[in-house]
Amino acid sequence: MKKLVIVESPAKSRTVGRFLGSGYTVKASIGHIRDLPVNRMGVDIENDFAPHYVIPEKKKDVVKGLKAEAKEAAEIFLATDPDREGEAISWHLREALSTSIKDKPVHRVVFHEITKGAIDDAFAHAREIDDNLVDAQQARRILDRLVGYTLSPLLRRKINKTNLSAGRVQSVAVRLVVEREREIA
Repeated sequence: MKKLVIVESPAKSRTVGRFLGSGYTVKASIGHIRDLPVNRMGVDIENDFAPHYVIPEKKKDVVKGLKAEAKEAAEIFLATDPDREGEAISWHLREALSTSIKDKPVHRVVFHEITKGAIDDAFAHAREIDDNLVDAQQARRILDRLVGYTLSPLLRRKINKTNLSAGRVQSVAVRLVVEREREIA
């Protein structure tokens, strides 16, 4: 049985596959495979802000293919980007593929450059998913949803324009620009 490696981009999967050789199958998740639903809040405010993730329609075929590959693999290596988003993507992959993974070993590998040496080193130092990084990404995503999902419709109603939005970072940045513009004036 081959070992399955999941990276984020198809271009990266081809390069990593060449370095790892024939004992590995390398596939791409093409970014996030789960997210909060687009048609509702997706955050249970009454229950510790628990997120409710769904697989978007455009990712269902990707997940289906990855499940089939995981079912046939001896081990799974999650090689998504080395940041909190990549860590969260690895966590979402493990969760979404759990029925195909069952009791198979799942490893997290991180590399900062796509060279044979960096990839060999990453696989020699495989680790678990870092729950702290996953929690940091989830907190950011939940805050984005709480601020944007509640403020944007209010903003559109009050100003009577359809293309306005508010966000966790965007709203603060606009305030700083307005304050600076007032100082200049």
